[in-house]
Amino acid sequence: MKNVLKTAFFAALLSVVACGDAVAEKETAVVAATPTAKPMVKETPAPVLAEAKVIEAEPVVEATNKPVEEKTTTTKAPVKKVVEKAVAPIKAKVEKMVPKKEVPAAKEVIKEEEVIKEKVVAVTKAAIPAKEAVVKEMPKATTPAPAPRKEKISTPQAFSHAAWNALAQKHISATGKVNYKGFKADIAPFNAYLKSLADNPVQSSWSRGEKMAYWINAYNAFTIKLIVDNYPVKSITDLEGGKPWDKKWIKLGGKTYSLNNIEHDILRPKYKDARIHFAVNCAAKSCPPVWNKAWTAANLNGQLERSAKAFINNSQYNSVGGSNAAISKIFEWYAVDFGNITDYLNKYASTKVAAGTAVTYKEYNWALNE
Repeated sequence: MKNVLKTAFFAALLSVVACGDAVAEKETAVVAATPTAKPMVKETPAPVLAEAKVIEAEPVVEATNKPVEEKTTTTKAPVKKVVEKAVAPIKAKVEKMVPKKEVPAAKEVIKEEEVIKEKVVAVTKAAIPAKEAVVKEMPKATTPAPAPRKEKISTPQAFSHAAWNALAQKHISATGKVNYKGFKADIAPFNAYLKSLADNPVQSSWSRGEKMAYWINAYNAFTIKLIVDNYPVKSITDLEGGKPWDKKWIKLGGKTYSLNNIEHDILRPKYKDARIHFAVNCAAKSCPPVWNKAWTAANLNGQLERSAKAFINNSQYNSVGGSNAAISKIFEWYAVDFGNITDYLNKYASTKVAAGTAVTYKEYNWALNE
């Protein structure tokens, strides 16, 4: 009977020790499982642990006179299971109160950031129209644009008389005296210019001034050529039986002309300008002086005015003043071109011709103008 009671006593003692170990492990587990970062967990009540603290195991240990460590050692594995079982509900409750946050993997985070960036770019593009669209949608300026600047385009000369200009400057004086010997010495460039006239006849597209200049230069150049080819000669009237102006020998384009053709069939009837008589020269001393430059469309009108004034006021050709006026035979031969001779003379004369003044014509000097 004693032995039975003894055995029962030790069994009860072991049970108490086991419970004490279980309570201790529960306290350790609860403390370990409680998150320190969350204030909520600290405030969570632990009813089970409060009950475990009521049990006091020290008196039992003193009664048996055996160290508690030996008993706990032999029952450690079962006690652990009991503690885990007791702690499981508390752990579950704590995890429920503080849910774990899953951290996505690095690749997924990067991928998510890229998706967000793409969305931002898409929204930005939708909000800001393309540059071209903005330009098209901009309202037109109310201020009118300045008119385009007109560039002055210089029309090229229909035909250049530069070669004749060089020869005239070289061999004709300012007073109209011609150096026929000089032209004869420069026969090559002289013939070249005459050929250029022949190869470039007047075109319908040329201006009135260009056409007049061409025919005046042609008349003067071919007149000098006629003298050069027969030089030395005292007068142009010594050639062709006294009628050199009727000979057709000037080839221009597909036609052949005489000096009279150029003057009386082209210059006078087509252009109807009496000043032409002060521009063409017949190689005689009484002829209006031949100009020592080439005629062009640009200088035509101005030079015709100067030539008319110079000829009319030159006492070598005309004597105007007093009760009598002795003037050139040219005004008699071509009276139809000048009209009322007094009015025409007074247009250019420095000394005006009085009304009713008797007009006479001077003898014409046909000697060579050299």
